[in-house]
Amino acid sequence: MGNAGLLLINTLVNLYIFLLMLRFLLQASQADYYNPISQTVVKITQPAVRPFQGFLGPVLGRFDMATLAAGFVIKAVSIIVILQMAGFGMAPVAAVAIGAVAALANAILKIYFFALIAMIILSWVAPNASHPGALLVMQLVEPIMAPLRKVIPPLGMIDLSPIVAFIAISLIDGIVVGSLTRAAGVAGALVGL
Repeated sequence: MGNAGLLLINTLVNLYIFLLMLRFLLQASQADYYNPISQTVVKITQPAVRPFQGFLGPVLGRFDMATLAAGFVIKAVSIIVILQMAGFGMAPVAAVAIGAVAALANAILKIYFFALIAMIILSWVAPNASHPGALLVMQLVEPIMAPLRKVIPPLGMIDLSPIVAFIAISLIDGIVVGSLTRAAGVAGALVGL
């Protein structure tokens, strides 16, 4: 299989990791479980999460450790398989683990980044939208926006808290995820979309 095929496999795995982390964040933010979009994400990711649910339940009722474990295992196995197929041989276990953690962190940050952009656009175009997607975006970003709004009150009609959130996401992505990606070595090349 050529480089294009390996790139396609990595992209598909990363998209599935994206869905798994979306499921994790939806549960952590206590978003509406019966929302059609939430239901779709759960149905798509349930086959991967089910094996871990028997022994990894939610922590504090909010943080779904089974979903995190499923994402970690899927990404670690994909890193091993792709590196083997590319001819790099077996990567060190620590590098694979660090690469998998970096991929999960990268997916979570990207979800928040895109959700914040969607929230900003929705606040301009349809501030009181009742579409399931709009409601889900608002429920997803509220846990990170509420503490920022307490610290940074709006200036008239302008809310500066999304700017602070974008800066925080960029810093975490650059410092934490960047450091993990570099520490993973060759496995770090498979992190992110």
